[in-house]
Amino acid sequence: MENRNNILVIGGTGKTGRKVAHKLTETGHYVRIGSRTGSPSFDWGNSETWSECMQGMDKVYITFQPDLAVPGALEAIEELTKQAKKCGVKKLVLLSGKGEREAELCEQVVIHSGLDYTIVRATWFNQNFSESFFLEPILDGFVALPQAEAKVPYVDTDDIADVAVAALLNEEHNGEIYQLTGPRQLTFKDVIQEISEVTGRNILFTPITLPSYIKMLKQQGVPADFIWLVEYLFSEVLGSPNNSEITNDIEKVLKRKPIDFSEYISNTAKSGIWQKHKVETRK
Repeated sequence: MENRNNILVIGGTGKTGRKVAHKLTETGHYVRIGSRTGSPSFDWGNSETWSECMQGMDKVYITFQPDLAVPGALEAIEELTKQAKKCGVKKLVLLSGKGEREAELCEQVVIHSGLDYTIVRATWFNQNFSESFFLEPILDGFVALPQAEAKVPYVDTDDIADVAVAALLNEEHNGEIYQLTGPRQLTFKDVIQEISEVTGRNILFTPITLPSYIKMLKQQGVPADFIWLVEYLFSEVLGSPNNSEITNDIEKVLKRKPIDFSEYISNTAKSGIWQKHKVETRK
């Protein structure tokens, strides 16, 4: 294949990474999956695994786990960038968080690395309701969350992956910072109501305070570092005006409209993911 790229997808088994890897492979590029189960293995907790994964790679798609806002992320991105330059990597595409001040510090490391780059800032994912910590309450039929009035223009991971692939393969996106959102804002109540209507289920939503939510997570035995992240996202990011802003960057890059939340719900409902428990259906 002409112009075939060797691309490392860090987080290549995750929400966006697996889709980026699939789309790149489909178009004939060589993809190395950066994960602890990959060969060679990539582990964010062990910087000695990073260099081997980047050997022979032209470009790298970076997703940091669990989030660029967590303590230690900045140092990790600094070290990864340093190793990438030594390995001869030419371009970095970083998945960042829209409205996250800490994540923007990590972005600056990539921006000032001397390598070609694209920053992809995404708001909260649609898939948080089917592949993440919101799924279990939906299955139980009772969702209690803080920041009930916060309006979020949820973005689909298919759109994020398409933008990331475009950024990896086309020089016109070098030096750009894209902020990705869906086409409309929804509150948690809106989201649960739409899922409830499409699935034909009675799923109740109730607003609670952030301290009550954190207390509930602790009682459920959720790890402390994840609780820290949840508290940060709900207090610093979710309610900020920057997070609720709708952009047209997906349309600018992909020349098409972003996927609407209703389309995501319709497609996800067909998979049966929201019907796995015995639930009370609407009469």
